[in-house]
Amino acid sequence: MNYSARVIILLGLTIVTGTVAQNAPPALRVDGSSSSPGARDVMNRVIDGVKEAEREENLYERIERVETRKQAGDSRPVSVKAYRVVPAGTGTAKIPLGPDGKPTDQEAYRTELEKLLKSLTWAAETGQPQREAYLKVQKKLKERDEAIDATRNAFLFTFLDDEPRGDRRLSKYKMEPNPAFKPTNRMTSIYMKVKGLIWVDDASHQMARVEVQVTDDISLGLFVAKIYKGSRFYQDRYEVAPGIWLPTFLQFDFDGRKFFSSFSVHEKTYYSGYKRIGPPAEAIPQIQAELAGLESLKPKQSLDR
Repeated sequence: MNYSARVIILLGLTIVTGTVAQNAPPALRVDGSSSSPGARDVMNRVIDGVKEAEREENLYERIERVETRKQAGDSRPVSVKAYRVVPAGTGTAKIPLGPDGKPTDQEAYRTELEKLLKSLTWAAETGQPQREAYLKVQKKLKERDEAIDATRNAFLFTFLDDEPRGDRRLSKYKMEPNPAFKPTNRMTSIYMKVKGLIWVDDASHQMARVEVQVTDDISLGLFVAKIYKGSRFYQDRYEVAPGIWLPTFLQFDFDGRKFFSSFSVHEKTYYSGYKRIGPPAEAIPQIQAELAGLESLKPKQSLDR
């Protein structure tokens, strides 16, 4: 089930970051102009902004609160888990927190920070193991970029309307598979089985919201898993730092099977507390200072005479 969840999230995020490109309709306004070249320029700015945000996301720590429900419409979650998520170079550390987003056990929290510091220290070194680990990361990023580039021609967009969000305006687009698109691999064939809606912030030309619906069963691997028709993915993005738009809310509701077992996943994730921690070399002194602060708060042990 976890594998399937990761795949459907990847699918949704790939659509988020890659589908808005050269097929943008001329209805998008650029300084009052409705010309097709202007629309394409704006949409290229959108995808450039999201790609930059994805790179920046690997430099920001955050708090993630995950609510799991039995059914999509349930008002109360059956479980709530919170984590402090910290990028660590070749991976990501997830430190458990209480539902209120604070540590429940200071000693356990300190232990997790010490593990994080070791991971950061390892990732900041320049040995052969580190080079191999970063090469694997780069390979995944390259594969992701190729999948995103394929979506430039995989979808057609139709401008629907303007919508307010607070004091900002969003342009809403319908996203549908391009019948002329020819998939080249299993991943790109998935694009023909989804549709959705995309909202673009008019002032910044950044991706603000996306909703994706699976229109046909999607097979994952050779008889490994399947995501059923009707599954949905939803994400909100806001500006968390000047020019940086990152996820603040994620929801996915999908049913499927893995091997011969059925599953149903309904989760909402809330992201908050974004803070730039930087690459490992920059993050290390910050975690060291935090550990030193925790050490100073430990009660002094009395000496027996």
